[in-house]
Amino acid sequence: MKRILILLCLPLMTLAQQTYVPDDNFESYLESNGMGNGIPNDDYVLTANINTVTYLGVSYQNIADLTGIEDFNFLQVLLCGPNQLTTLDVSNNNALISLHCYTNQLTSLDVSQNTALTSLNCHMNQLTSLDVSQNTALYNLNCSGNNLTTLDVSQNTALTHLYCYDNQ
Repeated sequence: MKRILILLCLPLMTLAQQTYVPDDNFESYLESNGMGNGIPNDDYVLTANINTVTYLGVSYQNIADLTGIEDFNFLQVLLCGPNQLTTLDVSNNNALISLHCYTNQLTSLDVSQNTALTSLNCHMNQLTSLDVSQNTALYNLNCSGNNLTTLDVSQNTALTHLYCYDNQ
């Protein structure tokens, strides 16, 4: 009898892969836009609902943590400002071509893995350094209103728009 019970329970134990999304506002946005798992405020969304998304606009959502963004495998455009972000990890978002993370509280931003990036708008944060040497396709860069003391754009030969005023 025990074997029958175990066999009957196996289908219930098989779960779809889920992505951890601890920020309630981020999860709520994903849930209300068809990218969730149907269970509000459980800190998870179905990975299959987000891993093919190419555009994500979560501006003005009062989001403090974008944990879960790493599973957006095909993400090309991310609009996530203004929000309450203090960190942003886009190192797994290799398809990213446009990142707008302006007016947050970021102190660092690593875009070295985002080699397809053509537009980066990170103004009005608290960045003390910004390395765009790997972003050779970058043609638009706005890093104004940060705490940068240096900015090397010598590798950015496609750069046509550069805004870096109000820095150190």
